[in-house]
Amino acid sequence: MDQDKQLRHASSFGAAATAYARHRPDYAQAAVRWALEPAAGARVLDLGAGTGKLSATLLAVDADVTAVEPDPAMLAELRSALPGVRALPGSAEAIPLPDASVDAVLAGNAMHWFDMAVAGPEIARVLAPGGVLAGLWNVVDDQVDWVAGLARVSGSAAIGPRDTPTGWRAETAGAHLPKTGAAAARFGSPEQAGFPHGQRRTADSLVATLATRAGMLVMPEQERGAALSRVRAYLADRPETSDGEFTLPMLTCVLRVRRL
Repeated sequence: MDQDKQLRHASSFGAAATAYARHRPDYAQAAVRWALEPAAGARVLDLGAGTGKLSATLLAVDADVTAVEPDPAMLAELRSALPGVRALPGSAEAIPLPDASVDAVLAGNAMHWFDMAVAGPEIARVLAPGGVLAGLWNVVDDQVDWVAGLARVSGSAAIGPRDTPTGWRAETAGAHLPKTGAAAARFGSPEQAGFPHGQRRTADSLVATLATRAGMLVMPEQERGAALSRVRAYLADRPETSDGEFTLPMLTCVLRVRRL
């Protein structure tokens, strides 16, 4: 993705902050526990925290959470939903925390937006030695037949290569870690793992969920409407999704590295 397109996608969420908060899934607790397993303490930075989906799961596993989010609308949603969380404006490239002040930095469906040439040294700066950097992504389980069909019908703007387990493994294996300079030497080898997850949806709420994807948010309105209509028609035709609530099969996938 070219830099202008990357920036346009990364900045697209604020206008849909309320819908994002309502429709995006949380994260599997087992995935969060695995991400934090090597950390020496409970001080966790949720970086690129959005509306607080990951922060809420971190609270559920007794982490001491600080959230940092650059978009004012997303940050407002987070503060409303989680008033007890310390929530600060900032970005991965300019983290408003002191040196060595957290034991883990986690990013939920956000690390692919970071400029790791700049963010890598910043993350290394705020992490205590031996701390953990982990990216978490919720992906759909396309080993399930109807989910594979949904991915085909939706198109890459809604369900891209990184949104399925196989594509996620290929695209995230070290891709978002600093590769050169002093920051690269501060991180160990990456580990990947996937944890079963799911989200209760209806056809309407799943369409609304897909409409919050960055590729859909920047799509021309007529094109976006046509894509969502195709998804709606597909869900109406499938026995798994045509009658009331169903569970969307997912995995929470984690890329974890240690700060040396």
